[in-house]
Amino acid sequence: MTDTAADEILADVRRGVGRILLNRPRALNALTTDMVVALDRVLAEWEHTPLTAVVLASTGAKAFCAGGDIRTIREHSLAGDAGASERFFASEYRLNARIAGYRVPFVSLVDGLCMGGGLGLSVHGAFRVVTERAVLAMPETGIGFFPDVGASHFLPRLPGAIGMYLGLTGSRLDAADALYTGLATHFVPADGVEAVADALADAPGEPVDVVLNRLAGRSPVAESGLAAVRGDLDRAFGAATLGEIEKRLRGLGTPWATAALAALEAASPQSLEITHDLLARGRQRTLRECLDAELALTRTTIRTPDFLEGVRAALVDKDRAPVWQRSRPSPAGGTHPA
Repeated sequence: MTDTAADEILADVRRGVGRILLNRPRALNALTTDMVVALDRVLAEWEHTPLTAVVLASTGAKAFCAGGDIRTIREHSLAGDAGASERFFASEYRLNARIAGYRVPFVSLVDGLCMGGGLGLSVHGAFRVVTERAVLAMPETGIGFFPDVGASHFLPRLPGAIGMYLGLTGSRLDAADALYTGLATHFVPADGVEAVADALADAPGEPVDVVLNRLAGRSPVAESGLAAVRGDLDRAFGAATLGEIEKRLRGLGTPWATAALAALEAASPQSLEITHDLLARGRQRTLRECLDAELALTRTTIRTPDFLEGVRAALVDKDRAPVWQRSRPSPAGGTHPA
């Protein structure tokens, strides 16, 4: 573990509970290769430690994890350093797989922003706790990329067409929406989230679900906005093609449909095509197969003009005005006109 990673990933075991804190608050805990490797190493070492649970949280309230450090990936692409990007994605996906198969309950405490790679750290674990400050999203189509970290496995398995909607539009979910979709499993108020690890340590013989439900207390969770538009959402995003999705949204003409259509029109056409195909195929793939397919796609996608332009507009110049090109990488490599 590098000195930097040792500062950015804080880990210890107390009273049988492994506790990990993401500690890069100024960057909203955006994941670097060193951070991912450090996380994976900690979890690998704890495979041989008597534990009742592992709890993953953040040292700051603004973000759980805003995703991977995609700006650095762009810099690698511009420099022609494919190896550095390969190390990041391969390490990240290995960590996602480890979390999914971890031997003890893995509990993520999502307080604040949780996007992209942040969902990769949380959703593969058995227990995903959200607070009233939680905001979840897979916004990759807006930067010329695609939902990864196993999203092609977990998004298609959400109810109805919700996964396709979230993957294509990058729509943000609040705590109520996250619970409704199943991306979150429990709600705990922000002022009680620091008590989770100790509560689990105090009750080593109780099911984690029981402990988390007790911490939720009587704190209300607002009604899900997605639940209110579920019928229209399933009809529109359950269509077989992107063109038909857009046609159905135009036909609905509701405020929700108009906003969803605007999100599609603002996204990279290349990313929409990749994402639609990836999610459609993901329903019949295992998590390991999904991660392998995503890794193969990263090798071509991060070299395309849309990725370089999307990250520039969102994270470098921050003008939010990308100029997209219509090109699509094939799974076998290379670029094809759309």
